[in-house]
Amino acid sequence: MIVSSSTRYNFQLLRAGPLRLDGGSMFGIIPRVVWSKLMPVDERGRIEVAHNCLLLSRVDDPNFRVLIETGSGDKFDAKNRDIFGLTDRTIIQALAEVSVAPESIKHVVVSHLHFDHTGGVTRRAPDDSIAITFPNAPIHVQRREWDDAIANNSVMTRTYLRENLEPIRDRLNLIDSPRPYPAGHEPGRDELPKSPAIDRLTEILPGIFSLIVPGHTWAQQAVLFTDDLGRSIVFTPDVMPTVHHLGATYNMAYDVEPYISTNSRRWFLQAALENDWTLAIDHEPGNPIRKVKPDGKGWFKLEPEPAKASSSSHSLD
Repeated sequence: MIVSSSTRYNFQLLRAGPLRLDGGSMFGIIPRVVWSKLMPVDERGRIEVAHNCLLLSRVDDPNFRVLIETGSGDKFDAKNRDIFGLTDRTIIQALAEVSVAPESIKHVVVSHLHFDHTGGVTRRAPDDSIAITFPNAPIHVQRREWDDAIANNSVMTRTYLRENLEPIRDRLNLIDSPRPYPAGHEPGRDELPKSPAIDRLTEILPGIFSLIVPGHTWAQQAVLFTDDLGRSIVFTPDVMPTVHHLGATYNMAYDVEPYISTNSRRWFLQAALENDWTLAIDHEPGNPIRKVKPDGKGWFKLEPEPAKASSSSHSLD
């Protein structure tokens, strides 16, 4: 399968506020003496990352708006807001800044259902009840991801939150994309899937495709589309949450299968290189728009995509 370029999208990068996470947990087995040179830590050992979201609108129908990711939302209590360094800024404020009402969003796609990706699908109403943020939008997620979320299959006990899941049960479009390896197969660390990534895409909306990239969760998905300049843009999930997670073993303690994350990162970056994908990295606090290039040492490097390389708007505030 080749990604269709007949349906193209303008896209805007939206920042749904900062998020602070434990640096050691974010870099797993990588020693602090190494990773702390890449990302500064605060007095509580946390690094600051971003809630990056993409707002898409069809070139031929600007009112057809799709939102990829929603951030943590506004429902945490004061204790948890302090733990995670959350501010009052959410996806609602980010959309308001580009004059887009939540009611105008036609579809929402989330990479997976952890709170920092799907918390914004619901919001705290003035009467303190839980309300749907995007009342006219179905939510697209992998079926396996939903099943794991409902069963709370995670190394974390408080990431698949009921207040984010139960209100959207009847709003789901569950996707069954092909997995990179057959069920039960244990790949070698550097083994590549027999089928290329381009053949494992599932078209979930016109010109928008999903691709399972397991490791962080068993069925997190990347999201691919063609932009107004004909580029293949790939929203990259937590297989590589920041540009500093490029290395083969730069896995998170939050990953359900760190070994599989290492394997997935290799084939995903190889696919990005071979297919000339432009990546939008989900938690990168700097410029998340990157191209993959060979590093001359058998691995990869990331090069920033200049903001003026596209007529699309990339808000980096």
